[in-house]
Amino acid sequence: MRIVAGTHRGVQLADVGAGDPAAHLRPTSDRVRESLFNMLDGGRFGSPLRDARVLDLFAGTGALGLEALSRGARHATFVDNGAAAGSLLQANITKLRRAADTTVLRVDATAIPAAITACDLIFIDPPYGQRLGAQALLAARAGGWIAPGALIVWEEASPQIAPMGFKRLDQRQYGSTWITLLEAP
Repeated sequence: MRIVAGTHRGVQLADVGAGDPAAHLRPTSDRVRESLFNMLDGGRFGSPLRDARVLDLFAGTGALGLEALSRGARHATFVDNGAAAGSLLQANITKLRRAADTTVLRVDATAIPAAITACDLIFIDPPYGQRLGAQALLAARAGGWIAPGALIVWEEASPQIAPMGFKRLDQRQYGSTWITLLEAP
């Protein structure tokens, strides 16, 4: 697993290989991440990465938020309560020397505390099949984490329906992975 583009292009990230079922980690593949970020950089959704404040829910290794930082985001807040994820995430932040522009919250993404500043770009990559994505999205909205008009990128094993108030912008399938893009109200 590596950073695909930007200031950290090509840097190998610490990961769990093909995933660690016991740790509930399933890192987004380089191919899916590259396709996703090419779509975000393509202009259809404006410039969602430039100077963005990013919220990475179910962060795992932090690959999505770190890719966003590499491509011009200003700050990333990573949320994951797993011990294995916490160790890998911290190793990756340290490797990229991004401690100054990251925050790590070791809490349940479905019970996130109130935000100090709302975010413009939200990544949601919950464990597949557990129906945690919508819970985390609604908890983030209730906690003030989602700025008006924010772009939400939701990765799951099946297509997702936008919760009330959110507008679906796009939905694409990459193998067994579905990416749903939403706009916050």
